[in-house]
Amino acid sequence: MDWDKLRIFHAVADAGSLTHAGDTLHLSQSAVSRQIRALEESLSTTLFHRHARGLILTEQGELLFEATRAMAKRLDAAAARIRDSEEEVYGELRVTTATGFGTLWLAPRLSKLYDKYPELKIDLMLEERVLDLPMREADVAIRMKEPSQADLIRKRLMNIRMRLFATRSYLDEHGTPQTMDDLSSHRLICQSPNANQVSAGARLIEELNEYDIRSKLFVNNYFGVLQAVLNDLGIGVLPDYLVESAPDLVRVLPDLQSGEVPVFLAYPEELRHSKRIEVFRDFITEEINAHRRNMREEEETE
Repeated sequence: MDWDKLRIFHAVADAGSLTHAGDTLHLSQSAVSRQIRALEESLSTTLFHRHARGLILTEQGELLFEATRAMAKRLDAAAARIRDSEEEVYGELRVTTATGFGTLWLAPRLSKLYDKYPELKIDLMLEERVLDLPMREADVAIRMKEPSQADLIRKRLMNIRMRLFATRSYLDEHGTPQTMDDLSSHRLICQSPNANQVSAGARLIEELNEYDIRSKLFVNNYFGVLQAVLNDLGIGVLPDYLVESAPDLVRVLPDLQSGEVPVFLAYPEELRHSKRIEVFRDFITEEINAHRRNMREEEETE
């Protein structure tokens, strides 16, 4: 298919009018109409229903418009990546990470990044599924384990642990457990052992399940666990990075914790010189360093 005719078709389909598309493309209405007729003849189909109020896509036209719309998005993304070599930082940055980390740690900090780069457009994709960076399902990932895919640049950001937390008001009413056996008189809030989660957290939950804890609440992500804990439903298994952002939390059974969970930043080799990746990487590094300082200060006060 002729790329120029597809470009004109996309403009007409988007505008719903030959005249408006011609204004956008700086072409006469007759020139636009000739190109559309030529495209329809080459495809042996009708792409538009002519209507008194404008043009309406046929079923075949809808299929082609869906394809040209995807092409336009990819071209816009390619143009943004090309402009990445310049000093100005703008365009879309697709960031993927786990629901809990993205909701509870990353999202509340993004205002600082937007303050510096207001034209940056961040698409934050929160899911437990590991997106394929080399296949460009995302530009950059923050993952709770070292990525195994090839052709990725990776940086270890920090280590986190899963620990037990409750609110001060809950402990004042129900008492603070001093031993593991004391947990039997409390409700345990955690992810289901079968939920998609870091292996260290799953092992800690398995260890807790060996004790006679009669009341339990299972949630499929840490955001839900946190909300239940903050509403005094019981004692929750939560990542330690929540301490600084949730001052109402109190550590329970301080000697009990999971093994270390590494947190990695990763992005494709081909984006090594991307300005958007660079500023995001620097932003995350600065926030991690500040987080570490706050965690040390928190531990010193315990």
